[in-house]
Amino acid sequence: MSFPSWRDWLFSAKAFLASMLALFVALSLDLPRPYWAMAAVYVVANPLAGATSSKGLYRALGTLLGASAAVFLVPLFVNAPELLSLVIALWTGTLLFLSMLDRSARSYVFMLAGYSLPLIALPSVGAPETIFDTALARSEEIIIGITCASIVSAVVFPASVRTVLGGRIVSWFDDAGSWADEILRGEGASPATPLKRQKLAADMTGLDLIISQLGHDANGRDIVRHSRELRGRLLMLLPLFSSLADRLHALKADGERLPAELSNVLNDIADWLRQGGKGEAGDNAERLRGRVEALQQSDPDNVGWNALLFRSALARLAEIVDLWHDCLTLRDQIRSSNHAGPWHPVFRHRRIVGRNRHYDYALLAFAACSVIAAIVVASFFWIFSGWQNGAGFVTMAAVACSFFAALDRPAPFIRSMFIWCAVSLVISFIYIFAILPAVNSYELLVLVFAPPFLLLGLLIPKPQFNMLAMLLAVNSASFIALQDRYSSDFTTFANEAIAALAGIGFALGWTLIARPFGAELAARRLLRAGWRDLAETAAGERRTDHEQLSGRILDRLGQLVPRLAAVEDRELKKVDGFAEVRLGFNVLMLQTKRAELRGSSSLSVGHVLTGVSDFYRSRLKAGQAIDPPDDLRQSIDDSLATVVLENPQADRENVDALVGLRRALFPEAAPPANWRDPQALATPLQIAAE
Repeated sequence: MSFPSWRDWLFSAKAFLASMLALFVALSLDLPRPYWAMAAVYVVANPLAGATSSKGLYRALGTLLGASAAVFLVPLFVNAPELLSLVIALWTGTLLFLSMLDRSARSYVFMLAGYSLPLIALPSVGAPETIFDTALARSEEIIIGITCASIVSAVVFPASVRTVLGGRIVSWFDDAGSWADEILRGEGASPATPLKRQKLAADMTGLDLIISQLGHDANGRDIVRHSRELRGRLLMLLPLFSSLADRLHALKADGERLPAELSNVLNDIADWLRQGGKGEAGDNAERLRGRVEALQQSDPDNVGWNALLFRSALARLAEIVDLWHDCLTLRDQIRSSNHAGPWHPVFRHRRIVGRNRHYDYALLAFAACSVIAAIVVASFFWIFSGWQNGAGFVTMAAVACSFFAALDRPAPFIRSMFIWCAVSLVISFIYIFAILPAVNSYELLVLVFAPPFLLLGLLIPKPQFNMLAMLLAVNSASFIALQDRYSSDFTTFANEAIAALAGIGFALGWTLIARPFGAELAARRLLRAGWRDLAETAAGERRTDHEQLSGRILDRLGQLVPRLAAVEDRELKKVDGFAEVRLGFNVLMLQTKRAELRGSSSLSVGHVLTGVSDFYRSRLKAGQAIDPPDDLRQSIDDSLATVVLENPQADRENVDALVGLRRALFPEAAPPANWRDPQALATPLQIAAE
């Protein structure tokens, strides 16, 4: 771990200042649990002002929603504890499911509203007449903490989400330019190439969260639309890079060298892409696009296999130039200190991917149902055991299960939560019984709180420690349970500590039993969902769903690639997620452009699409990535020959899509028979046609 930077120290100081301010306000107002205000600051604290504001707003909404539910439900079911437990579990699980469907910062509303109900309701079941006062106090104290955190973050050296977005974009440009450089210069994939592809795909998921926070940033509201446009174009670049790499590899498959004029263009475009994160778009895009178009017009009568590959590579190259130009202009608009003005795209050949996402509803519902079952079992244990501190046990079980439910393998994180909760209890014990008895003023209280909370604040900005550091700070503040008058009771503290650790331990054990699988299951289900989409699209069952399907295809790629890197399954390791994305776009292109074909060309493309649909249905039936049949390859070859023969100058998009299908499904197959020599193509095809 690197040493904290000055920005880390600044954030830690701001969070501590906000927490002490919130504590002071809550104490001054004589609220019953002022430590909730202090803890709330660390829950929403973020180095970025916009992120702090958005999370604060959503935490306030979630708390009010959970508190309102507690006020309504506890009096209604207090005399039926089993039914109340079931209602609380269903409430928590249902809202958790909704939170997993929303990948923006707004998802926090649902998750927090879900576990706020047991936090507020369960400790009050013994005295239901106090539920309104408890809910009101928690809402007031949390809103005080949120307000203090937001004000301090916005006033004291605020950090803009826009700045972070700009840094992420530059980093993405550098990584993408490095990968493109390897492709364009023909040096072959380096050992780091798979890691670069995985990182680029995974980074797109991170951009979603940042973009969702822009609307809460004073300096970022004007660039939300441009940021979404940029995200769509960055996503589109990934399959285009992969497709270009495939075509260039195919052109060099027999040890052939690329044509000198193509190599020169590739090298010049590589230079332009490599400086993309630092330079201006300028007129380079138009000049390079002109050179690509000149190559596309050369030797138009050549219909050999290598000529088709050559033209397909140039088509991808032209799209990459246009897309990169759009990305550069969008980047400049986003980084500009002025308000983002009108923007006109150059890339119009294909539809940019929609904002649709892929959701595995069954897997998300299973995760939510496992949380519901955990709460029910924990509650019934509390009811039938008569444990006095059982409310804390059930509450911590609900919180631990909810926090990590969206992960493929939540158990390791719950285990860490258990360890750090134990650490926070040790810290709390030292403060309650050794330090706080000697504190007789607010100033001295701030002084004794500074060391641990400033150190914890240094860890919160680091992604690998964010969740655990936040939990440690929140738990420490909560277990110390500071109020306006000092009081300590070892028996009460010990019972509450045991209940908290038991609740997290129960959540860990339950998760190990209920969710023993990891990324393998999610990866397999992602693959099957992709196969199902491809089968239905190729069969023509989703003729009006192209933009939405393109969004789902690329969203699945972002979810699948990191999981494939993490699994050990040999069969899954063989899957190339990028190849299936390319195939999906080629199927979409054929479905869109097939209407322009006539006669035998249209029929032959129909046979190909039927074959693709049947192949992916057979994969779904077999439950594994079986190889495509040779009959499908022959069908693609026949369709290519028919389309090229009937009109060699037209239908380039259909031809390009058929070439892409063949390369995606049969990358190792030999070129179509008689296509090595372009002059020999016409005669066999004419004979076949007759």
